[in-house]
Amino acid sequence: MDYFRIGLILRPHGVRGEVKLLSLTDDPSRFKKLKEAYIERSEGEYTPVHVESARASADNAAIAKLEGVDSVEQAEALRNAYLCVDRAHAVKLPEGTYFVRDIIGCRVVSSNGEELGVVEDVYETNANDVYVVRGKKKLSVPALKKLLDKVDIEAKLIVFNAEVLAEVGLFED
Repeated sequence: MDYFRIGLILRPHGVRGEVKLLSLTDDPSRFKKLKEAYIERSEGEYTPVHVESARASADNAAIAKLEGVDSVEQAEALRNAYLCVDRAHAVKLPEGTYFVRDIIGCRVVSSNGEELGVVEDVYETNANDVYVVRGKKKLSVPALKKLLDKVDIEAKLIVFNAEVLAEVGLFED
């Protein structure tokens, strides 16, 4: 199963077992609707959990009450664990937007057929995400709609418009 980290449990909140989460999503208000989730305590180890209640908080945070976590000590035991959802319960993205995890690992070619490499990382900025492509040379490009001729997540393929790439691409040796 494919899981998405949506929050990092920072610490207990109050004395009844609530936890404070650092939101790892674009929209912290999504926690209000969350009912089923998973706790990831170590990489690849997931435990299902029912979310009794959750609310957005200040500073990109949320407060959640998880079923079976009823004391400060139980909440403390979850410190630094991730709250996750499976792909079926992930937010539905608008047309033309993608999860970062789906972009990483995609093969990248230019519209003139040049092999550019594989997306190694995505940096999120205020203006545009920046794709880092590792090939013969390292390439950093803003993820502009005019640059992206084709994004095929299932085929793990991205095609960059060659003309736009010449304008905005930053190649490093």
